[in-house]
Amino acid sequence: MTATQTAASRQIDNDNELMDTNLRSRAERVIPGGMYGHLNAKALPPGYPQFFERAQGCRVWDVNGREYIDFMCSWGPVIAGHKHPGIEEAARRQASLGDCMNGPTGRLVELAERLVGMLPHADWAMFQKNGTDATTTALTIARAGTGKRKILLAKGAYHGAAPWCSPSVAGVTAEDRAHLIYFAFNDVASLEQAARQAGDDLAAILVSAFRHDLGVPQELPDPAFARKARELCDARGAALVLDEVRAGMRLSLSGSWEGLGVRPDLAAWSKAIANGYALAAVTGNDRYRRAAQQIYITGSFWMGGVAMAAALATLDVLERSNAVEHFENMGLRLRLGLQRQADKYGLPLKQTGPVQLPSVMFEQDADFAKGSLFAAEALKQGVYLHHRHNMFLSLAHSERDIDLALQVTDHAFSKVAAL
Repeated sequence: MTATQTAASRQIDNDNELMDTNLRSRAERVIPGGMYGHLNAKALPPGYPQFFERAQGCRVWDVNGREYIDFMCSWGPVIAGHKHPGIEEAARRQASLGDCMNGPTGRLVELAERLVGMLPHADWAMFQKNGTDATTTALTIARAGTGKRKILLAKGAYHGAAPWCSPSVAGVTAEDRAHLIYFAFNDVASLEQAARQAGDDLAAILVSAFRHDLGVPQELPDPAFARKARELCDARGAALVLDEVRAGMRLSLSGSWEGLGVRPDLAAWSKAIANGYALAAVTGNDRYRRAAQQIYITGSFWMGGVAMAAALATLDVLERSNAVEHFENMGLRLRLGLQRQADKYGLPLKQTGPVQLPSVMFEQDADFAKGSLFAAEALKQGVYLHHRHNMFLSLAHSERDIDLALQVTDHAFSKVAAL
């Protein structure tokens, strides 16, 4: 490359660098805070892009033109890979016919049939757009079906962004959470105490498929804890509600707790069920069918045919691809590789939870300084990680992609070791 070409290349890089900065500045003027929620790059280590231009497979490109191996998968919704050709074709085919119309398309019935056929606990399904829609709808059905009010949920668990469950207290009243009682995930005694506190007014136990609280070690469910939740609900006539929004279809295609021998009465789904198209669902058993009929819930876009067509194609792809085994294999390859590197540099590492939803943090890192440096250094070399939130794997992640990422993380570990 000549000096002139090098100068021109630098100018292009500088111009591109301004694009994200310019968009952030413009956003500040027209969007409160410039951005909001978990998609806000201000909460990430320095250097993280806020705006993205395109995506393909397991890679994303920011507006500056930089390419990254993506281990966030749009914070979970992308399970088959960005722009999976079969799923995109199904969505395009439905879009050419219609999406938001005076009533649903036949895809509504087909998708409900498909979920009922896949999920042993499910006798019916209803659809929404976001995970918060699904968890809120499930609890509304539980209260309608039991005539009771109290909801038990794990302290620190994330179930959405409505006032009853938002991590923020701004704009939230005490009344919004008046009937919530908290327990500690995987702590049977704590769960039993919360049930006693609810007395005869227990409507539901709401529990995540696994513990995935932000910034703390992840936990798979203890079988004894899961069985106790089921037992308490049965004894008290309450609904066991499983929040599958984050884990759904990555741990199992038949329900995340099916392997534990514990089936929920109701389950809330979103994220991965349509590979990035906006869709959520509640599935339930016949005990709560009448309650689901009685409540009034709706949304202007909830019956959109395109997302449902994408969901049907997504489920096809997952079943054909032996998806869960692929996620486990790629997740284990990543976990073992990271552990070897951490051992090499003498850095105690905490890798917790299911391997297909990786959580990677450092020991003795209360302020996340090590994790922030590690993630920022990986980002510079084209690997998009998160230092506090669990990450996600997709069908598009291959052994080669994992190995390329591990080349980068080795460099990032060296930077942390030099602290």
